[in-house]
Amino acid sequence: MIGPSPNPLILSYLKYAISSQMVSYSSVLTAISKFDDFSRDLCVQALLDIMDMFCDRLSCHGKAEECIGLCRALLSALHWLLRCTAASAERLQEAPEATSPGTSEKQLAMCLQRLEKTLSSSKNRALLHIAKLEEASSWTAIEQCLLKLGETLANLSSPQLRSQAEQCGVLIRSIPTMLSVHSERLHETGFPTVHAVVLLEGTMNLTGETQPLVEQLMMVKRMQHIPTPLFVLEIWKACFVGLIESPEGTEELKWTAFTYLKIPQVLVKLKKYSHGDRDFTEDVNCAFEFLLKLTPLLDKADQRCNCDCTNFLLQECNKQGLLSEASFASLMAKCKSDREQAPQLKSSENANIQPNPGLILRAEPTVTNILKTMDADHSKSPEGLLGVLGHMLSGKSLDLLLAAAAATGKLKSFARKFINLNEFTTHGPGESTKTASVRALLFDISFLMLCHVAQTYGSEVILSEASSGAEVPFFETWMQTCMPEEGKILNPDHPCFRPDSTKVESLVALLNNSSEMKLVQMKWHEACLSISAAILEILNAWENGVLAFESIQKITDNIKGKVCSLAVCAVAWLVAHVRMLGLDEREKSLQMIRQLAGPLYSENTLQFYNERVVIMNSILEHMCADVLQQTATQIKFPSTGVDTMPYWNLLPPKRPIKEVLTGVFAEVLEKGWVDSRSVHILDTLLHMGGVYWFCSNLLKELLKETRKEHTLRAVELLYSIFCLDMQQVTLVLLGHILPGLLTDSSKWHSLMDPPGTALAKLAVWCALSAYSSHKGQASSRQKKRHREDIEDYTSLFPLDDTQPSKLMRLLSSNEDDANILSSPTDRSMSSSLSASQLHTVNMRDPLNRVLANLFLLISSILGSRTAGPHTQFVQWFLEECVDCLEQGSRGSILQFMPFTTVSELVKVSSMSSPKVVLAITDLSLPLGRQVAAKAIAAL
Repeated sequence: MIGPSPNPLILSYLKYAISSQMVSYSSVLTAISKFDDFSRDLCVQALLDIMDMFCDRLSCHGKAEECIGLCRALLSALHWLLRCTAASAERLQEAPEATSPGTSEKQLAMCLQRLEKTLSSSKNRALLHIAKLEEASSWTAIEQCLLKLGETLANLSSPQLRSQAEQCGVLIRSIPTMLSVHSERLHETGFPTVHAVVLLEGTMNLTGETQPLVEQLMMVKRMQHIPTPLFVLEIWKACFVGLIESPEGTEELKWTAFTYLKIPQVLVKLKKYSHGDRDFTEDVNCAFEFLLKLTPLLDKADQRCNCDCTNFLLQECNKQGLLSEASFASLMAKCKSDREQAPQLKSSENANIQPNPGLILRAEPTVTNILKTMDADHSKSPEGLLGVLGHMLSGKSLDLLLAAAAATGKLKSFARKFINLNEFTTHGPGESTKTASVRALLFDISFLMLCHVAQTYGSEVILSEASSGAEVPFFETWMQTCMPEEGKILNPDHPCFRPDSTKVESLVALLNNSSEMKLVQMKWHEACLSISAAILEILNAWENGVLAFESIQKITDNIKGKVCSLAVCAVAWLVAHVRMLGLDEREKSLQMIRQLAGPLYSENTLQFYNERVVIMNSILEHMCADVLQQTATQIKFPSTGVDTMPYWNLLPPKRPIKEVLTGVFAEVLEKGWVDSRSVHILDTLLHMGGVYWFCSNLLKELLKETRKEHTLRAVELLYSIFCLDMQQVTLVLLGHILPGLLTDSSKWHSLMDPPGTALAKLAVWCALSAYSSHKGQASSRQKKRHREDIEDYTSLFPLDDTQPSKLMRLLSSNEDDANILSSPTDRSMSSSLSASQLHTVNMRDPLNRVLANLFLLISSILGSRTAGPHTQFVQWFLEECVDCLEQGSRGSILQFMPFTTVSELVKVSSMSSPKVVLAITDLSLPLGRQVAAKAIAAL
């Protein structure tokens, strides 16, 4: 290259050396990129000719360092090509006539052609992707070069060259994001997983925080590539279906609060995740446009709620800034004209019923006001406070307020305020009759409300954060030790039911002798704790004929006559007591529960007696449900006309639970979506059968499916059913069921396509969800479940090398294979080293252990000499991992895959694409980049 034109003889030697691979591609590219005298046309053209020989078929079969060298060389060659293009374009502009007219244009065309040829190969783009991560500064230089080049080329006269240059620019800009391109599912209309996740949350977890729900929904949206408008539409559809099918009473109000108060908040958070060409408000507008076309759904919802449901929803979304003014106005107009044709709602009997959505939206600010009122000093105006609380008890006010508080995350502070009030009213030193009755009422109302909250929303709403030294309030103590709940067995002889005997004696005397309960200076918390022992005394006296039935009636009237909470405490103990009695001994205890359940018809009861009795009865019904079912007894509780326990006891009697499970799943599969009743049955079955039983039986159903569209639907539904307890199900699925199927050749046939592909998809979805959420806290729904770890994961997958697990021993047998990476630095790498070890992931966590072991098993299957459906399954599993991958997410489940798997995987034809290699290796680590470069350069 010394003279104006290159030496042809040396040039031909060089070409021969390249063709016979005596010199490496990377050294040639590096040498070319050092030549920067672009004015010597002939030399530049000779270099471009040399590049033309191999720029679209680069490869390197050396050590990992040489492959990284090739990536860097290609990056500098790209920079050189861009500089060369810019120089040719500038010369063409400065003096198009001065030189022989075609030369500059010819040279520019040659540069662009080489650029296009180099960049059109996805392998080269992958190598450049790695190089960009290795040398960020060089990439910045390339981006600046591109900008300058764009300005220069904009003035070119030839449209053909301009468009060619633009294409090259697009290709270069696509390199950093080449992993995040996914096609969306635009041709589908229903997404059962989104539907089920929303339904599950609305039915079982109204009090949960919104953030975990938002993350779970985003996870589903990503994994299933759902376009945003259809995603939002599916959320609305699920809400409306929930409104239509929710049982009357509390559940109905919970759903209304969920739809109108919680979901708009969820969408506000989803808005923060949306980054794309479209504005999120546009997507919400689009979702509403679709929703307004679902006339039958809207008609049914409007009929159920006795109002225009969509109208309320639009107003809420507008308040939260989820719609632009213009779209809000146009949607409201459409909604109005559409609803004018709807079947008439206002019949004479329901004209005066106020619709729930309106009530719930009004209840929300009321909650805030009540919280403020409760903050005031209780001793100053107890009567005023009593007025507020009395007002809360009437009709469905209490359930409305609680639902609104639950949906807006205020229920915990609501409960705290009532616990403080209850604590304040336990003592009353030096009081008059009037203040005593106010105090008794405040104690009673707060006690009943708290019981009601615990039964409707779960006791964890009420428990305070344990702080050392602070005294636990009376109600918390009572609830934890004495209150019967589903799945909690109480011992009636527990010390908590056996307080100081003198207090018990005085209480028995008071109940037996006086005509009514005394209120002045009564220590209510002591009375509540002593009543259980008092009842035992009274029962014994009755059994032994010391007291007649008339006396018992008088005593029970005294217990429930003034303060309903005493009756609640008495029944709580009786429920535990009845459990321990034989069939012929129960009669009198059950008779006593019956006596306590009915209201007292008398003139001198305290204020708000009827309202309090309604709440008391619902509490007693919940408390006795378990024991009445077990003792096959019936007690008629005064009915309010609404089923207070709609989801209670749904399992059909005398049918094996496996039949029930397969039956429910078959129904759900046929319908194509999970309804709230099925969710409750499945939840009960999960409690009863345990996670392993539940998971393996449902997977057997999946593996029976033979039609492709059925298996996909089954996967979407199973994933949403597994959300009942995703962490535990995933541990079972990846730690027990999959390894069992993959290592037992007699079961390989069940992994054929389509059920095999479906199982791989399901396994990846579960793994990703469990992995992304297990860093957070378990939701309250899952805390209630009694943990039953199938086995101790530590013994199953031991940590230290002194006792290698069975799986590790299987894997170490093929260590001497020739497929270990070839350079000395690589050989020190054990066949199980993975990115997770370099990121120091905590391997004491069961999920991390299970994932690490699953990937070791996958690695050994890929490296083994026998192929079969199990090899195919592993391939589907990894393809699905790549498909669900989020760009740039360090710490996905693929970090548990040993580095050596990459070179094995490339041998499988359908996985031998550069994009797959980039997706499955952790490129944030130097070692990960070496492994990827080595695998891609050898393709």
